[in-house]
Amino acid sequence: MTAPIPLSILDLAPVPAGATPADALRNSLDLARHAERLGYRRYWVAEHHFAPGVASSNPAVLIALIAAATSRIRVGSGAVQIGQQTSATVVEQFGIIDALHPGRIDLGIGRSGQRRAELLSGKPGGQPDGHGPAEAAPAREARVVDGLLIPPPFDYTALGKHPHLVLQAELLHQPGAQPPDFAEQVDEIVGFLRGTRTLPDGTPVHAVPGEGAGVELWILGSSGGQSARVAGERGLPFAANYHVAPSHVLEAVTAYREAFRPSDVLAEPYVIVSADVLVAEDTATAQRLAAPYGPWVRDIRTGRGAQPYLTPEEAAALPWTDEDAALVADRVDTRFVGAPDEVAEGLETLRRVTGADELIVTTITHAHADRVRSYELLAKAWGIPGSPE
Repeated sequence: MTAPIPLSILDLAPVPAGATPADALRNSLDLARHAERLGYRRYWVAEHHFAPGVASSNPAVLIALIAAATSRIRVGSGAVQIGQQTSATVVEQFGIIDALHPGRIDLGIGRSGQRRAELLSGKPGGQPDGHGPAEAAPAREARVVDGLLIPPPFDYTALGKHPHLVLQAELLHQPGAQPPDFAEQVDEIVGFLRGTRTLPDGTPVHAVPGEGAGVELWILGSSGGQSARVAGERGLPFAANYHVAPSHVLEAVTAYREAFRPSDVLAEPYVIVSADVLVAEDTATAQRLAAPYGPWVRDIRTGRGAQPYLTPEEAAALPWTDEDAALVADRVDTRFVGAPDEVAEGLETLRRVTGADELIVTTITHAHADRVRSYELLAKAWGIPGSPE
């Protein structure tokens, strides 16, 4: 492969079974240092709440710690769920980080906060990114597009109304608060960063720190819905989600490119596509290490939330039914698992079919050393400039 596109990392700070959140956070700091050494372009952290198996509950705090532990790699969020915070709060948080680590910080934002409220109200048809009944794609079978598996859509309606998730959504908002429109909140963030935000009477409002910060603003999306359109219409870079919502990735990148208008940020569309990856020295080892992934996704989709990540032996001992397999098939079947060249070939297919300008990969294993090794092997197989030979 000549002149490969950049690779980046998305980290959930997974908590291994038998470990603590503190262990997971220390693992993330260590992995970020390895990512910088290996030549990965970015290191993003996700936002998850009330999940015993995930420690990345506050991206801004974790980004600050990672930026302080590294010196060159870009660090950012994948993504801050802005429906759960005000625009001013987000800009001030990232403004502080940028002030101390200028030119390295990415502010990736997503609309899960708004989408969760829509699911609870019954407005959308269980589709990601705000697709309502009129927009929802018809049911379809799995298909292969130029070598890339596009599975049937997963219906989030029942999961979105699970009692535990309803309560959690309430805990993330002030009583009576309603998430604002996503497009309006994006515009507010842009206004605060550029220093053009004003009160209704025209009085300027300045976010300090934040105004003039050199953060790179990204929008993340899981479908061809509002996130993709807003990113395109405002000429911002867009991250499309293949690793969690693989059925909608082609719709997402197409909608973004069709909506794109050149801006002072980008002259042409720029797309990152995410992928779930696990690399080992050989296929058999990779598949053994991948065994806990299905049960982990099952816990998420049955309302328990992400649990501490099991060992392969613990996962193999769990009961597993055809119904369980069907529940997680879209995630398991679109994960790139195998030897280095095998995974690199799969990621090249993802790049070719989506037209991605960059890929961002996420890897979860029980043993931290296996996760570091996966990224080392992938960096070499992909040919990242500066990665170890």
